[in-house]
Amino acid sequence: MNSQTENTRSPVRPDRRAARRQETKAEIVAAGWELVRANGLAGLAMRDLGERVGMKAQSIYSYFASKHEIYDAMFQEGYAAFTAFTGGLLENSNAEPLDQARSMAHQFFQFCTSDPVRYQLLFQRTIPGFVPSDESFAVALGVYESMATQLADLDISDPAAMDLWTAMLTGLTDQQISNDPGGQRWERLIDRAVDMTLREIAPHLFETSKGRNS
Repeated sequence: MNSQTENTRSPVRPDRRAARRQETKAEIVAAGWELVRANGLAGLAMRDLGERVGMKAQSIYSYFASKHEIYDAMFQEGYAAFTAFTGGLLENSNAEPLDQARSMAHQFFQFCTSDPVRYQLLFQRTIPGFVPSDESFAVALGVYESMATQLADLDISDPAAMDLWTAMLTGLTDQQISNDPGGQRWERLIDRAVDMTLREIAPHLFETSKGRNS
């Protein structure tokens, strides 16, 4: 009887098993985000994570070999979210170059300050020993290259200029998150900071803008 029942059952397809495994991994990562947003990046405890997803802590290791692998999945997911958030930024080709640059800065700032823990994971080195995998780092590198392309469209291609640009953006973000969370103290300085930086690395933008306005 049992053998007949077993023979009549449809085997679970490998792709279905893979899909279920991927769903469970996504659930673990989502629970990881919930925990770090509540307790900070260092507050990702495997026992708490197991409770969140309804499994024993040791069972999680059948999906992720280590806690750093979970951080890595979160890292990759965070950069994918950044790409989605900033997608199509420069689609309006009629925008003035200075307005484009200011828009880039505002979008970066808004994305980062909307989720300080995610910002720490993506742009700071706050987890001892954590190094993104090659796959995840490739996603991050794609974001950097996209930003570089956007600046190149404004005739800004010097690598040192890119360094100064990103330092300005992260500096404002750090100050806002650290000293005025939820406020606008440093957000109100974005346009001034962008203009100051661009006068140093791209003075031609102001000459072009002046010519168009005259």
